[in-house]
Amino acid sequence: MEEMSFYDQVYQVVRLIPAGRVSSYGAIASYLGAKGSARMVGYAMNAAGTAVPPVPAHRVLNRNGLLTGKFHFGAPDMMQQLLENEGIKIVNDGVKDFKILFWDPAIELEL
Repeated sequence: MEEMSFYDQVYQVVRLIPAGRVSSYGAIASYLGAKGSARMVGYAMNAAGTAVPPVPAHRVLNRNGLLTGKFHFGAPDMMQQLLENEGIKIVNDGVKDFKILFWDPAIELEL
């Protein structure tokens, strides 16, 4: 059996984030045993546009709930639009109620 790449592992976790919820680069990295590799998760999200099946990269934010990846979505407001379409409110490029909407794979998924 072929071992999955780090990007593929990231995509597998991100595909599990429910609509209307968000996670962070760091939480995903930590869940995958790569604590301190939040930037690598960000790189994976940047490359996710061609992944099949699709990866809901708009649901992955920085640790403060800010839409730091928004410039990788084509239109500067596309990430915000995608989140708002799922019922998430955005204020000043950040998710309102981030702590309430936060989806932590370490809690939500079993290893």
